[in-house]
Amino acid sequence: MLQLRDCATPVPGIEEVLVQVKASGLNRSDVFQRKGNYPAPAGISADIPGLEVAGIVTTCGPGVTMWKPGDKVCALLAGGGYAELVTVKEGQCLPVPKEFSFAEAASLPETVFTVWNNVFERGALQPGERLLIHGGNSGIGITGIQIAHALNSKVIVTVGTDEKGKTCLQLGADQVINYKSQDFEKILQQEGVDVILDMIGGDYFQKNLNILNPDGRLVYINSVKGDLVNLSIHQVMQKRLIITGSTLRNRDYSFKKKLTQSVLQHVWPLIEEGKFKPVIYKIFPFTEAAAAHRLLEEREHTGKIVLIWGETIEY
Repeated sequence: MLQLRDCATPVPGIEEVLVQVKASGLNRSDVFQRKGNYPAPAGISADIPGLEVAGIVTTCGPGVTMWKPGDKVCALLAGGGYAELVTVKEGQCLPVPKEFSFAEAASLPETVFTVWNNVFERGALQPGERLLIHGGNSGIGITGIQIAHALNSKVIVTVGTDEKGKTCLQLGADQVINYKSQDFEKILQQEGVDVILDMIGGDYFQKNLNILNPDGRLVYINSVKGDLVNLSIHQVMQKRLIITGSTLRNRDYSFKKKLTQSVLQHVWPLIEEGKFKPVIYKIFPFTEAAAAHRLLEEREHTGKIVLIWGETIEY
């Protein structure tokens, strides 16, 4: 269960900032951690979930050069985001986009970092190529749709309801497939796709391989339907496929700092130009974190669920 507790005020290290949190983004990994299925990395408290926040820098460690007290930032964390105060390495912080509320900014880091690294760096998606995202209405999905659309790629998504599909089309998806009533493999087998972002695994694996075009890339970020699959090496060789995947939470600081700079360079301008906007499904006060988790587990939402640490949504 989730319980509200008082904890000691964290002290920033040499390259860390102390952030007064105004909003915390929720992710399914928070649910896994609560249930004991997603342990925190070494040195990170397992008691406090939360991988992304937005707030105000209050204190800077002696080695910090990128920020100063009073700066508004959003940040990627390895844990501890459900708190009024957090410490985070300076290189994992980004400026809150202009005219964004803290709730909107807190919804960005985990999904933007994941999408940029996996779709555009590992998957090397190019303008004009076809991207398939499984789970188009998820936080990852709505982020991938908007960034890929803004960078002139074609986006196809799978969703569980027609209503979710309509939302994805409004965000820039070119094609929607309802996986409950349609077979994405049959629909896409003729034209194929170039990159697939998959969080499903299981029996989707072979279907993914079958619809990938030559030189296609299959990128995994989760495997909720199972991670043990059969692989035809000949099929991989014949089509020159790349099968890859990654996790972000356990990567070292040097990687996250480099990724943060890449996101700042490539994605933040899209936000400033209005080509990518966060989609907030519901905002809860921090005292209702348990209710927020129940909503998250129902998997009926489109977009992000956010906690705020105050009575109003601040800008």
